[in-house]
Amino acid sequence: MRFGIATFVTDEGIHPARLGGELERRGFESVFIAEHTHIPVKRESPWPEGDELPRKYYRTLDPFVTLTAMAGTTERLLLGTGILLLIERDPIIAAKEIASLDHVSGGRVVVGVGAGWNREEMRDHGTDPKTRMSLLRERVLAMKEIWAKEQAEFHGDFVDFDPIFSWPKPVQRPNPPILVGGSGPKTLDRVLEYGDGWMPTYGLGVEEITRKVADLRRRASEAGRGPIPVTVYAVPGDRDVVARLADAGVDRVLFDLPTLPAEETVRALDEFAAVARNAQR
Repeated sequence: MRFGIATFVTDEGIHPARLGGELERRGFESVFIAEHTHIPVKRESPWPEGDELPRKYYRTLDPFVTLTAMAGTTERLLLGTGILLLIERDPIIAAKEIASLDHVSGGRVVVGVGAGWNREEMRDHGTDPKTRMSLLRERVLAMKEIWAKEQAEFHGDFVDFDPIFSWPKPVQRPNPPILVGGSGPKTLDRVLEYGDGWMPTYGLGVEEITRKVADLRRRASEAGRGPIPVTVYAVPGDRDVVARLADAGVDRVLFDLPTLPAEETVRALDEFAAVARNAQR
């Protein structure tokens, strides 16, 4: 099992350049950065984890700026989006941002994608919540075309462009790994169609994750694919939880790092690193 960190990087927490170095020095394999472009003041969509929305949700740094800063202070750390709200981003621009980061980091990008939960936020970007999953699908497929072809074109219901040139291409060929976030009834369909991995949150529950991992492996085999990696997002630093996820067949655990000042962050990382070392014995 591999171990990484999932976190919100904001202007009130540790600087991303330092965070990257601290993670790599402790042997973490990866970091996954959450994003929200903004949070509308008038909110109707319930936050899935409770009533009071933490301030970190509306103070996040841009994930590509954050991960580029981390790339400059690390050599091995995988640089992930967790999750990239692709339904709020132009796919041509997103394809260039991801490929550029993969280029400057030497091929270390992992792209976690999803549609998100905040309907007011996505509406501000012109996205209809009712069609967001179809939009997500087309934007992922369009990015893959841009990365794979010298002259890329895409013609769908939501994304439509004639042949274009776009460089750089990603270092990782044919594309950086795409991890599909979510746990809804059709999530595994999306993973099998256009994903390279599945990324549920720990809040789904170990028993349900175990059941869905087995279902994903079965369906992948029936489709002629090898095992599809599973990354669990926002896991507590608990050795028993980690052991149960390992038994479930999970490939990567992302510990849930709170957004804190530098020294408090370092102490939290030491605790997570101790759990990871214990699990690897």
